[in-house]
Amino acid sequence: MSELLALFLNNLFPVFLIAGAGYLLGRLTGMNPRPFSQVVFYVFTPCLLFSLLTQNQVSSGEILRVISLAAATTLLLGALTWIIARLLRIQRNMLSGVLLTSMFMNAGNFGLPVVYFAFGSLALSYASLYFVSTTILTYTLGVVIASMGSQSFLRATMNLVRVPALYGLILAMLFIATGWQVPAPLERSIRLLADATIPSMLILLGLLLQTASWSDHPVPMTLASGMRLLAGPLLTLALLPLFGLSGAARQAIVLEAAMPTAVTTTLLATEFNAEPSFVSAVVFVTTILTPLTLTPLLAYLGA
Repeated sequence: MSELLALFLNNLFPVFLIAGAGYLLGRLTGMNPRPFSQVVFYVFTPCLLFSLLTQNQVSSGEILRVISLAAATTLLLGALTWIIARLLRIQRNMLSGVLLTSMFMNAGNFGLPVVYFAFGSLALSYASLYFVSTTILTYTLGVVIASMGSQSFLRATMNLVRVPALYGLILAMLFIATGWQVPAPLERSIRLLADATIPSMLILLGLLLQTASWSDHPVPMTLASGMRLLAGPLLTLALLPLFGLSGAARQAIVLEAAMPTAVTTTLLATEFNAEPSFVSAVVFVTTILTPLTLTPLLAYLGA
């Protein structure tokens, strides 16, 4: 028991402290999280994505395997969630919220610091790549899912042009393919904005938690939370041998797959009206439950 407590205090508690500061900020000031979330969505996130892609030191073969694993896990988890949700007769708009909250984890502002605290800088490089992969999926597939709750598939797909992270991705891939060096003033500006993303999103998480209301939809809530916290890491563990990833990569990826629902799902749900109150509720519930799921997982992974 003392070992589990130490794992929680050293690896998870610092993250909760920062999110708690955001929660108190919202309670004491009544601050509206939407303008802050737009800054994160339109400014910080594309800079973080560009920075991680251009600075990542993982080999090309491992990059491909990590991206493939992230995509396979996300798609398979989404398919399983969709099947169960249809069996439970969950309505279309709510189904969008359930899929968002079960498929897309908080691999960045929650996952990256936890991986770094638990396993160090080598694991962090794999976690960063996994985060980039899931971020791309969130801002492409996630946007389509969020939009389809109230729009046609074609209209939903067209909403991708509104996502600035895609332009950060395209620009980063251009620099990587050509071997161009980012000019020093621009590189420093991007790095500063990228460094601000993780603490900003933790503060945003705290701001959003105060608005959560999770009593209206117990069945979708249970499904989304269970798929996110339990099915995600179990599915990843089952798929890992197929992709030849072990050691620090295994530790980082399995831990990332067990993270709570991503804050960005709330941003997408708000932008495209895909049950934002439900989505923020799942973010809250999965976040407060993570000490119960991540602490034993850290012990299993050898933190």
